[in-house]
Amino acid sequence: TYVEGLKPVIDTDGKIHSSFNQTVTTTGRLSSTEPNLQNIPIKSEMGREIRKVFVPENDECIILSADYSQIELRVLAHIADDENLISAFKHHSDIHTKTASEVFKVPIEEVTPKMRSNAKAVNFGIVYGIGDFSLAKDIKVSRKEAKEYIETYFERYPNVKKYLDDTIAKAKKDMYVTTIMNRRRIIPEINSSNKMVRSFGERLAMNTPIQGSAADLIKLAMVNVYKRIKELKLKSRLILQVHDELILNVYKDELDTVKNMVKFEMEKAMELKVPLEVDIKSGSTWYEAK
Repeated sequence: TYVEGLKPVIDTDGKIHSSFNQTVTTTGRLSSTEPNLQNIPIKSEMGREIRKVFVPENDECIILSADYSQIELRVLAHIADDENLISAFKHHSDIHTKTASEVFKVPIEEVTPKMRSNAKAVNFGIVYGIGDFSLAKDIKVSRKEAKEYIETYFERYPNVKKYLDDTIAKAKKDMYVTTIMNRRRIIPEINSSNKMVRSFGERLAMNTPIQGSAADLIKLAMVNVYKRIKELKLKSRLILQVHDELILNVYKDELDTVKNMVKFEMEKAMELKVPLEVDIKSGSTWYEAK
């Protein structure tokens, strides 16, 4: 898929030029086509090897990756205005360990890697309206246990539950949901007489404001980074966006300037009730920078 798929799209300048679409995805994320550079594998070691073919423009440059840390959970904390979730981010706690401690009712220092991994599935699943059946399958526990995890989560983060319920109720009335920046997504499915279609609409209503607001945020950050590059008359360039991450081709003599500027612009792109955090890595290939 990747090795053979990328060869024919190499342009005469030795580069690959993807097309970015502003209005294809329903949540407002940018999408990339011909080729899709947003789905270059990251999960498996063999897949990650593909990233070694993405190199800087020349020997004077380096690849820089700037990645929002847990952006969707931060947006959730902000929109739901949940005190416990906000407090965890303000105190720079590891959010999955914190959730594990809450859900499994053990002190932070007794959280095992397995507990953290299960809590991570709960954290990300909640935003997608995960039910006990799906969660049980994902983390290989009984439905009864999964149901308890979800219930405990909502006890610990009560405003998240309130946000999800209120969002569904409002979407049923309005037939749409909005992001932080008031971008609107119509959800006719939410009033369908078909139970499966209706459940799908409810999941869209819960997730769109979260994923859509994260998309708004990174687009703002991109525009601001681009403007700053022009203002500072830098040779470095923004070359790719992969959802929560910006990739730049950076001249080595500009590295410190670019690092500080990108971090500042991304973390200040929007004022949320929780701090935004950006992880910056660099390397001689995209593989190394990730």
